[in-house]
Amino acid sequence: MTPDPIFTPLAFRSLTVKNRVFRSSISGRFDNEDGSLTQARINWECRFAKGGVGAIISSYVPVRMDGRIIAGYATIHRDDFIDLWRKLGEAVRSFDCRFILQLSHSGRQMDLPGVHNQHRPAPAPTSAKEPLHGFLCRAMGAAEIERMIADFARGAWRAREAGLDGVELHAANGYLFTQFLSSAINDRTDLYGGSLANRARFLLEVIRAIRGACGPDFHLQVKLSAVEHNDFLVPWAPKGNTLTDTIQVAQWCETAGADAIHVSTGSAFPHPLNPPGPMPLEVLAVTYDAMVSAGMHGFRNLAIFRSPLLRPLFRWLWDRKRRGRPIEGVGIDEARAIRDSVGIPVISTGGYQTASVVRDGIARAAFDGVAIARPLIANPDLPQQWASGRDLPAIPCTYCNKCLANAPKNPLGCYEESRFPDREAMLAAITSIYRARPGLRVPDPAEV
Repeated sequence: MTPDPIFTPLAFRSLTVKNRVFRSSISGRFDNEDGSLTQARINWECRFAKGGVGAIISSYVPVRMDGRIIAGYATIHRDDFIDLWRKLGEAVRSFDCRFILQLSHSGRQMDLPGVHNQHRPAPAPTSAKEPLHGFLCRAMGAAEIERMIADFARGAWRAREAGLDGVELHAANGYLFTQFLSSAINDRTDLYGGSLANRARFLLEVIRAIRGACGPDFHLQVKLSAVEHNDFLVPWAPKGNTLTDTIQVAQWCETAGADAIHVSTGSAFPHPLNPPGPMPLEVLAVTYDAMVSAGMHGFRNLAIFRSPLLRPLFRWLWDRKRRGRPIEGVGIDEARAIRDSVGIPVISTGGYQTASVVRDGIARAAFDGVAIARPLIANPDLPQQWASGRDLPAIPCTYCNKCLANAPKNPLGCYEESRFPDREAMLAAITSIYRARPGLRVPDPAEV
C-alpha cells in the first residue's frame, strides 16, 4: 500500500515532524497581564497535540512588552519565563508533537495595547499610522533597531533553553518584519529603507543574530506574506510587495540560515485572503468596542460595523479581493512558486480541511506541509479523522470567521452554533480549557 503523504514524516535540516500537519499560530487571551503563560494555554495547545497534528506553531509571542498585539498573550521577554515555556513544551511533546515558538513584534499593528502600552506609540520602521484602525507608531532609530535585533536573538535563545523544538519569525500579515519589508509601508531613507535589499536587511540581520545566539542546529523558519494586497480597502493605495519580491526575500532567508518558509498572504491581519471567508460584522458590532481606544479610527469603524447602511460598503470592499479565489488552498499557487525557488521545505496556510486537497498539494510539490487554524479550532482531531479515512471532517468548519471576530473580547473558540447541539454545548466546548487545575502540569489525555 502506498504511504499516505499526509502522514509521512517531514524532515527539516535539524528537526523531523511526524506528519505534514501543523497547527498554525492561533491563540486567545489565555495568559497573565505580565506575559507569563497559564495552565489554560497548556490545555489549549495540548488539545491539538492530542488531536494528531505533527507540530504546533505557537500563537504570536512577543519578544518585548512593547510588541504585544493583545494583552493576555504570553511573551518570552524575560529569562524567568523559560521554565514556564519548558513546561508547555513538555506537555505538547507528551503527545508526540513538536512545538515551534513564533517570535513576534507588533510594530504599528498593536490591536489592544493593555496597561503596559496604553497611549504609547509603538516602535516601527515608520511614523505613518496604520490605515484601517489608525494605530499610532514612531519610527525607530538605528540604535533601537540594533536593540530589537538583540531582543529577537535573546527570545530565540530563551526558546532553545526551554527545550522547545524551534522558532518561527513572524514576517507576515502586517507585523513588524512585514512593515520593514513592505514597499507600501516602509518610508525610510537609511540602510533599512528604499531598495528591497535594504528593506529585508532587518529580517536577515535577525536571522543571523539568532544563528549566532543559538547555533546552526536550532530549527528556524520564517513566515512571509507572499503578496501584500495593501490596497484591499483603499483601491488607490500602493499595493506593496509582489510575489517576485517575496521569492527573492525567501531566497535571502535561506542563504541567511532559515530552515523553512511558511507562506501566508496579505499586508495586515485580518485580511480578505487571510483568513479567507466572510467578515461577520454583526459580531464585530458587539466586540469591536474593545478596540475603539487603541487607534485613531476606532469610533469610525465601530459606526461602520453597527450601521445597516454602511455594512454593505465594507462587505463589498472586503469581498472584492477574494472574488474568484477559493477559501481552501487560497495561497497554494504562491506557495508553489516559492517552493520552486528555494531548497528548503515550504509550509502553506489557507483553510485546509480536505485530505485529498492536501495530498494533491504534496504530490504536486506545491508545498511540503500545511498549517491550519480555523478548521482545527472547529475539529481539533482533524488529523485523526483524515487518518480514519474521512476526506472531510464529519462536521466541517464553515469558515464563518466568528472565532476571529469574537477574539478581541471573548474566549477563542468555534462560535458557529449550527455545529453544536445547542448554545450551551458550544459554550462548554469554548470554555473547557479553563478548568481549574493546580500548578502548571501536563494534563491527563482525558482532560483535553
